[in-house]
Amino acid sequence: MPSFSILVLNSGSSSIKFSIYEAGNGARTRLVEGAVDGIGTDLGKFWIEDASGKKLVDQTPPVPSRAVAFSLVADALKSGKFSAPAAVGHRMVSGGPTVQENQRITPELIDEMESYTEFAPLHTPIAIYIMREALKLFPGIPNFVILDTYFHRTMPEVAKHMPIPEEYSAMGVRRYGAHGISYESIVYQLQPNVPERLIAAHLGNGASISAIRYGKCIDTSMGLTPTGGIISGTRTGDIDPGVLLFILRKIAETTESASAAADQLEAVASKKAGLLGVSDLSNDMRDLREAIKEGNAKARLAVDKFVWTIQKWIGSYVAELGGLDMLVFTGGIGENDIDSRAEICAGLSALGIVLDEKRNNVRGAAVISAENSAVVVRVIPPLEDLMIVNHVVRLLGE
Repeated sequence: MPSFSILVLNSGSSSIKFSIYEAGNGARTRLVEGAVDGIGTDLGKFWIEDASGKKLVDQTPPVPSRAVAFSLVADALKSGKFSAPAAVGHRMVSGGPTVQENQRITPELIDEMESYTEFAPLHTPIAIYIMREALKLFPGIPNFVILDTYFHRTMPEVAKHMPIPEEYSAMGVRRYGAHGISYESIVYQLQPNVPERLIAAHLGNGASISAIRYGKCIDTSMGLTPTGGIISGTRTGDIDPGVLLFILRKIAETTESASAAADQLEAVASKKAGLLGVSDLSNDMRDLREAIKEGNAKARLAVDKFVWTIQKWIGSYVAELGGLDMLVFTGGIGENDIDSRAEICAGLSALGIVLDEKRNNVRGAAVISAENSAVVVRVIPPLEDLMIVNHVVRLLGE
């Protein structure tokens, strides 16, 4: 098969990441990558670099909206400086209960996924917008949706099913999970020696943990939406429903409509809580670590809450897996925050986890456990774009 180019579009709640890969004959070569960060601000960041890391674009334009952000990407892609794509792959957090398979995008499929925006309210609107724009930008070029939830489809019903009345379960309310493409890439990188009992922690502004047996997900921390699970940068994680009801009633005292009150509650749970809410300072772990050095007690509590919650989830997954062979850290915090990894593992000594301080003093891929550790502990950066490319190539061949 002759080589061809695949464009990957990976949107977040405030960013658009993209890359172009050359694929064919089993080879996968990244040609360029870039991103627009800071959507919704007056000081965004737009950059593109080639495979050697050379910056081709490095700008700080105002990016007041997703339309402006995507126009920057679209203008660059149509400039003639980069390979025209033969196909486009889009990351999508959740397609809802009716779209669970990676597949070719049609206008009708986009409408169907948009009807389940509430299942990933921070991510779906921009992903849907980009899909529609990409179909116009590259007419006739096949576009494919690659779902984060796809990896988690192997969870047993006992993990998926929520303890709620059946009428809501019938609406599709269940555990879907997120970060699935990241977890899939961890399993991919561990081939052919994927451990039987693996726990992977994707720790970043959005954070989750998955229990994986023989390369297949059996449980994951995020639920119906990415707001569930462990505490994240601005999200509550799992919380007593009574807390949300209390907050909702307080909001309703000064809000005219139920819809407006629900929107405000969503903002509290998804954008104002988590590390930001506890610290009353920042959702960025780097800021919190600096504040801790200065004696900030709220920052210390926020980080302690983060570490404590992760330890609890890991412990529960060890019980679910019946033991543990390997623990993997990934994501921005997982890859780069040495202290978080050390603090998490320090509380897991009962599981036989022993970290090597010198090995842990690293950012990027590494084995960081000590020789006498009963569990191998690794740092593995995710390869989400590569996984999307692999799925696109497979779907093109079907």
